Amino acid sequence: MLTFIGLGLYDERSITVEGRDALQGADRAFMEQYTSRLIGTDVETLEAEHGIGIELRDRAGVEQDPEEMLAAAESEDVAFLVVGDPMVSTTHVDLRLRAADRGIDTRIVHGTTAEAAASSLTGLQNYRFGPATTLPFPYAHGAEGLPASVTNTIDDNRDRGLHTLVYLDIKQERGDYMTADIAADLLSEAYPDTLAVAVCRAGSPDPVVAADALSELAEREFGGPLHLLVVPGDLHHIEAEALRTFADAPIELAPLE
Repeated sequence: MLTFIGLGLYDERSITVEGRDALQGADRAFMEQYTSRLIGTDVETLEAEHGIGIELRDRAGVEQDPEEMLAAAESEDVAFLVVGDPMVSTTHVDLRLRAADRGIDTRIVHGTTAEAAASSLTGLQNYRFGPATTLPFPYAHGAEGLPASVTNTIDDNRDRGLHTLVYLDIKQERGDYMTADIAADLLSEAYPDTLAVAVCRAGSPDPVVAADALSELAEREFGGPLHLLVVPGDLHHIEAEALRTFADAPIELAPLE
């Protein structure tokens, strides 16, 4: 059995009770931190909390050479740990498909996601989000200006009145985590006066949610990672009130009518 377990968003206690039981009942546990990481803890604390050794795997060890994990799962109960929900990233779906091709039973224990947290913390209705996008670091993008994948997604969603969740780039191997101010600065080149919402450290005891024009968010400090941005589309009056109440959105950018 290969069980994909979502760890939630922040620390060793963010896992669900079902996930905790599955992890503690596993023979071996593997974990990746290249799609995201638990900012509020480390692997050693996870191991101590749940009483099991955790073997880290980098991207290559999951996508190119997962043989050790799959071979173990043919005869043992193996847990694969993922920040957030296990199946948000295509890389994890690929691993599950590889397991299925070898006749290995799989199970998913869900965890909460950054998308769900962004909707909850901002008050923006989850069914009014369009496709999400990821904003890369300029050095990773390798070209001038914003990637078309980002601007096209935001523009298409705004044309339809939908909100856009903008994931911010993570380069785990370099220790680089894009912050909301950097992201706002990059996006303000194309959308200087556009309302956006910074959501920082979702799932932690001290999340920060701040709404303002992108050019204004670019001038703020939001503390440590992880961060994301939301670019709202048309606002229902309840959404506008929520942004003004919980994120200090300026009245002129979040009118009630």
